Amino acid sequence: MKLDQIKVIAAQHGIKAGKMKKADLVRAIQQAEKNDSCFDTGQAGSCGQDACLWREDCG
Repeated sequence: MKLDQIKVIAAQHGIKAGKMKKADLVRAIQQAEKNDSCFDTGQAGSCGQDACLWREDCG
C-alpha cells in the first residue's frame, strides 16, 4: 500500500502522519484499531493475522 493511502487511513483514526515513516504510521493505526502493533517487526510468519490489511507489505 502506498504511503498516501496509509495517510488517509491514519487521518480517519485521528492520527497526524507528519513525517512518520511508513512502518511507524502503520503501527500507530494498528494501535488505534486495538490490534497488535506488529507491522514490519519480523513477526509476519507467526502473528496469525492472515487477513491483515498490511500483510502484503509486512516483513
